[in-house]
Amino acid sequence: MDANIASPAALIGDPTRAAMLQALQDGRAQPASALAWAAGVTAQAASNHLAKLVDGGLLAVEREGRHRYYRLASAEVAHAIEALSALAAPVRSLEIPRSPKARALRDARCCYGHLAGRLGVRVCEALVDRDLIRPADGKLYDVTAEGRRWFEDLGVAVDSLRSPRGIARQCLDWTERRHHLAGPLGVKLLETMTARGWLALEAKGRAVRVTAEGALALRARLGVSLEDEGRAAA
Repeated sequence: MDANIASPAALIGDPTRAAMLQALQDGRAQPASALAWAAGVTAQAASNHLAKLVDGGLLAVEREGRHRYYRLASAEVAHAIEALSALAAPVRSLEIPRSPKARALRDARCCYGHLAGRLGVRVCEALVDRDLIRPADGKLYDVTAEGRRWFEDLGVAVDSLRSPRGIARQCLDWTERRHHLAGPLGVKLLETMTARGWLALEAKGRAVRVTAEGALALRARLGVSLEDEGRAAA
C-alpha cells in the first residue's frame, strides 16, 4: 500500500500552517504567540492550526510550567519543507533581495541545525573540492580519511556521530538550488563554528551572521567568502 501523502500535504498546504512550519525551520522551539505573529493571525487562530499540526505529526509540543513550546517533530519534516521550497517556482526577488532581512537569509541561515544559504552551499562545495567529503548514492556524502582529519582538527569527532540515515547528507538549498551539508555532521559543523565565534545565530529568525574572525577563518581553511558579492561578510 502506498503512503497516504495527502494528509501531510493538506496540512502543509494551508498558507498559515506553512508560515508556521517555515518559522520553525531553524530547529528552535517557539511559543504559540511567536508563531501567530510569524503567520499574521490571531492567537486563537494560531492555536487551532497548531493543534492540527501536532495531531498530524508535523509538530511536537514541549511543556515548561504553564507554557507550551512548539518545534518541528523531526528532521524529516524539515527536509520536506525545504524540498517543497526548492520545488516552488523561483522567487524573482531572490536574484536581487530587496530587504536587509531577505539578503541576510539568502547569504546564511540555519536550516534545522545546519548551515544553509550562499554560505552553506559554498562551505559544502569547498569541502567537496578539497576531497574532504564525496557525493555518494542516496543523497549522502562520504567523509574521506583526509576529511576526518580536517574535521577532527576543527573539533568535530566524525567517528562519534551516528544516524541510521547517514551522518552526512545532501540537502537541496531552496534559494541556491544547489546542495549544502545536512545530517549530524552538518549540525555539528554549525555548532562548532558557532562555538568558535565564527558564526552568530540571530536571536530571532533564521539568519546567521559571519563574524570578522569567522570571515578570516573560513577564507583560510576553505577559501570561502561572501565578500565577492559586494557585501562584507562580517
